[in-house]
Amino acid sequence: MYLVVPHTNHMTDRPITPPPEMVNEWVRKLEFLPDKQVFSEQVFSEVAQWGSDQELEACCEWFVRDWNDIETADKLRAARRPKPPSLKEQALALVNSNKPYLDDTSMDIIRKALEALPND
Repeated sequence: MYLVVPHTNHMTDRPITPPPEMVNEWVRKLEFLPDKQVFSEQVFSEVAQWGSDQELEACCEWFVRDWNDIETADKLRAARRPKPPSLKEQALALVNSNKPYLDDTSMDIIRKALEALPND
């Protein structure tokens, strides 16, 4: 049995304590998954990411609410949660890296990018 004490961020009314359903899901993952070390790291990463996302959104909401500054909120969100590079961007970066040798992982990325191209 776990007790979660609700806590809110003073910037906004956004809770920074996970809802009980999320806590229960994380507890179940920790209890029933076979490789405790690997899955513990994954679960704790999820927990940290959730808290970090709540804080980021609270900051963005503050910019909008108190400063009417949607642009800064959007820039902050984009800077702190950048989109991962596309498959094409990853492949181009590898090709442009001028490495004398590309490992299997690099070759798989390039192969997948080429396979995604139309057959025209």
